[in-house]
Amino acid sequence: MDNLNYGVIGNCRSAALISDTGSIDWCCLPDFDSPSVFAKLLDIGKGGFFSVTVDDKYTISQKYLHRTNILCTEFKSVQGTFEVIDFMPRYKITDNDYFAPAEIYRYIKLISGTPTFKVSYFPAFNYAREEVSNVIEDNYIKTYSRETPTDCIYLYASLNFNDILDLKEITLTHNQFMLLSYNQKLIDIDITRVYMEFQRTKVYWLNWTNHSKKYEKYPEEITRSLLVLKIMSFQPTGAVLAALTTSIPETIGAVRNWDYRFCWLRDASMSIDTLLKMGHFNSAQRFLIYLKGILKSKNDSFQVMYGIRGERDLTEIDLPHLAGYENSKPVRIGNAAFYQKQNDVFGYLLNVIYQYYEFFPGTLDEIEDMWEIVRNISLTVSTHWEKPDKGIWEIRNDEHHFVFSKVMSWVAMDRASKIARLLNKTYYTETWRGIANDIKEDVLKKGWKNDLQTFTQTYSNSELDASLLLMAEYGFIPADDLKYQKTVLAVKNALFYNGLVYRYINRDDFGKPVSSFTICTFWLIQALFRIGMKEEAKNIFENLLACGNHLGLFSEDIDFSTKRLLGNFPQAYSHLALINTATLFSGEKFLPKYIKP
Repeated sequence: MDNLNYGVIGNCRSAALISDTGSIDWCCLPDFDSPSVFAKLLDIGKGGFFSVTVDDKYTISQKYLHRTNILCTEFKSVQGTFEVIDFMPRYKITDNDYFAPAEIYRYIKLISGTPTFKVSYFPAFNYAREEVSNVIEDNYIKTYSRETPTDCIYLYASLNFNDILDLKEITLTHNQFMLLSYNQKLIDIDITRVYMEFQRTKVYWLNWTNHSKKYEKYPEEITRSLLVLKIMSFQPTGAVLAALTTSIPETIGAVRNWDYRFCWLRDASMSIDTLLKMGHFNSAQRFLIYLKGILKSKNDSFQVMYGIRGERDLTEIDLPHLAGYENSKPVRIGNAAFYQKQNDVFGYLLNVIYQYYEFFPGTLDEIEDMWEIVRNISLTVSTHWEKPDKGIWEIRNDEHHFVFSKVMSWVAMDRASKIARLLNKTYYTETWRGIANDIKEDVLKKGWKNDLQTFTQTYSNSELDASLLLMAEYGFIPADDLKYQKTVLAVKNALFYNGLVYRYINRDDFGKPVSSFTICTFWLIQALFRIGMKEEAKNIFENLLACGNHLGLFSEDIDFSTKRLLGNFPQAYSHLALINTATLFSGEKFLPKYIKP
């Protein structure tokens, strides 16, 4: 499992991680946050997996079909060559409706000769907490829970069912298929149908990527990251996930293991902001619908994160029966951060909403609905910005006056004032601008340490924090301001190590961080670029790109020494930052910003 060498497939309802040898080692059905069906990722022995296996005479390689989320694993030997093409169907039925069922196709394509393989099919329901049985019925293998027989999945295949269940060697003489479905199919499944679903899904992804803005440099890296972000949007509600997995540790053997299959308003807003810049307006509109949905009334308070259907209670529990990724315990589901106060979150939200008003406002009732949310957020920020919070890094025990939380509170009130100005609401424009000015004055007075010649992590300490690199990104301070430039260099001097960046190096609830938080290195690159150190920024960027896995995918963290990927995977944070960084170095070919394709 070294370096998280997985590809990911998905259809904006669920997703699966497939190893570089063709094994599905993580999948939750029917939705992203459902209990796992395969979880070998978190327990090699009991987690469950679904693989096509060959002997050691084969060489195995893996790639994505160009500009799609369809994964191709090639098995090649002197005996013969074949490909396993994995995808989850997704395509338009009407202008507003999509076909995105909870199912995985494994299209086995013969290339040459008569290759042989075995199928290892071992589902393990409910995070491997339930025993399962397989039964062969008329045209499928039904796998059901012995505790709850109605909990079942169906495997359709052109292969002999007994050969699959008995692990018999199979000789490939023509194209074959396997289809894993959460639901019993009401239509006949044959190779012709499979090929049609494959082509429909391929065309969908090609059309989707074609709507993205184009860049001269790093086009493949940008496109792959966009496709990752798209996979992590939940079609039914518009929620955006932080990552597709739970409990992959930030450090092997340590306890920083979290469930990221939820919608953090911060992460989601940053993802949507990136998609907007790349020309994908529908994703932004759907997220705003999600945002309206989680606020059932004007009196609802904000949380920093929600379930992908808007759930507010995300109670965190441990699963002690699972060994954990490379024996890193605990394995957690749910996330206790949902009750934290993180004042920075509102800045990202209002930054996205401001773009909504400026570039693609909807109907009058939609505008009025969104205005109520703006007023709600602004009232919250107005009454909370002076208070300590948990900060962007979700410190679990202590609360502090984090400088970046104050900066993003300023962003919230700055964008709120600009929205009010667009709507000719003079009272709100002036009132909110006054609050924004008060916040800025407070940060400049208490966040800047004159003796150190830098902004620091909190008002009361002298530590550096990578989040300070974003002060210019959001317009709090100009990039040519000496205070910002000195802060960038101070952060680089304190936190840049062996080509990567720490979030911070002071102790938190779990000790000192020992791995690099991937997005922070991207932030440093962007900051260096903005203050004129472009050549150094580009060199760091090129080295960071080399840390991605064999498919160019990134997780949350990277080990400073080995450069192996750690943390939940793939990580929206990392890929949105890759896009934003790559576009700095690349001239846009066409499709100006915010012009619909």
